[in-house]
Amino acid sequence: MDPINAVPNLNNATIKYIHLALGWLCVVLGLIGAVLPILPTTVFFILAAFFFTKGSPRLRHWLISHPTVGPAIQNWEDTGSIAPRIKMVALTMMGVTLAISLVFAMPLKIIMIQGLCMSAAALYILTRPNR
Repeated sequence: MDPINAVPNLNNATIKYIHLALGWLCVVLGLIGAVLPILPTTVFFILAAFFFTKGSPRLRHWLISHPTVGPAIQNWEDTGSIAPRIKMVALTMMGVTLAISLVFAMPLKIIMIQGLCMSAAALYILTRPNR
């Protein structure tokens, strides 16, 4: 079977609802990430704004106008930049998470995978321009 034709044609309403659902899922994950150090926050709100572009322009406007998360979304969309304070928080949380894994004596394989993934994420964060 041809992989391009394997996916059924979706109408615009279905695509809109899929984007809306994904946007809300990202908002929920962002809110969870605001209180749990193991999940990022800003990236989920950036994704939510992206999904709301097609799902609900009104919700996108609400999100990018929000005083707390709006500036970070705008900075990312305009310049791909991350504020130095946010970089520091992200890197600190990665370090704390890795330290917790060490304290609780996680298996060495897990710690190595965490360290590799966090190193890649840290490198990406550090190479983004400052706001």
